[in-house]
Amino acid sequence: MRLHARTLLTPFALAAVLATAACGDSGSSGTGGSQASGSASGDACAPVPGDQLVVLEDDQQLQNADNIVPAVNSATAAANPAVLDTLNAVSAALTTEDLIQMNAAVDVERQSAADVAAAYVEDEGLADGVSGGSGPIVVGGSNFTESTVLANVYADVLTAAGFQATVQEVGNRELYLQALRSGQIQVFPEYLSTVTDFINRLADVNGPDAESIASPEADATLEALAPIAEQVGLTFGEPSDATDQNAFAVTQELADSLGVTTLSELTDACGDGSLVLGGPPECPERLQCQLGLEDTYGLDFASFTELDAGGPLTKAAIQQGEVSIGLVFSSDGALAQG
Repeated sequence: MRLHARTLLTPFALAAVLATAACGDSGSSGTGGSQASGSASGDACAPVPGDQLVVLEDDQQLQNADNIVPAVNSATAAANPAVLDTLNAVSAALTTEDLIQMNAAVDVERQSAADVAAAYVEDEGLADGVSGGSGPIVVGGSNFTESTVLANVYADVLTAAGFQATVQEVGNRELYLQALRSGQIQVFPEYLSTVTDFINRLADVNGPDAESIASPEADATLEALAPIAEQVGLTFGEPSDATDQNAFAVTQELADSLGVTTLSELTDACGDGSLVLGGPPECPERLQCQLGLEDTYGLDFASFTELDAGGPLTKAAIQQGEVSIGLVFSSDGALAQG
């Protein structure tokens, strides 16, 4: 269900995307979508257009805890404790709002990931008081904005601690996790619940049919991760408060008109069945999407519009008043306050 992609559009481009998508057939990747069972009995929570997106708090913990967490090759961590000490200092400072602002700086303002990371390290004073490092160390990063920025943040702080840190772009999790295990790279910024279940389902751990051991609680998920990570030669640091996980956004205008900041409050305000939900095609059958919103929160939807997984179509549809609420990612640069 989760993807890590960051594609933002200007307001004019957003309008163009919607105009193009509207030409598609119902049930395609456009904004024409399939109707959920039932129909609206009112219009209290019908879509309200607006430029600013806001995430409603997941106050009943529908989503698992995908906090940013440093992953380190175990041999590297054992040889020099300053690696984890330094990366844990980053975790102590990093927030979801920081991720939003850094993603926006790269994707919207077109700054380089390296420059954005350097400015963050300086502004937060993360290079102060770190020490004990020596020798070369390679930080891996995937080929999307957030991972690249975080890899540069890690490298800058490790350099300040005395390491000769470099950043290397790597591929998907199947490729970079093996590189991390073998020591080709030594450090990687990871996502707690996603990596926990990925490692648990490795062939040399519990196999592809293993049940999820991640949970909405970061500490409990880290506790479940530690023994299987050790089994594959990895060590994880402290999770940050920053998360990049499924979230549900509305326009600021709709949130203000309803007086809601949480999904539970949305349920209380929208009992007339007038909500229109937007998301990827699999959303109606996923516990972390429509099923969970219905079962965990008791939300009732007038219809579902098939869009994409936290991408430009979904964000545009919310902003243009095509859907009331849509699936986004909690650290998306589009959530930056204007």
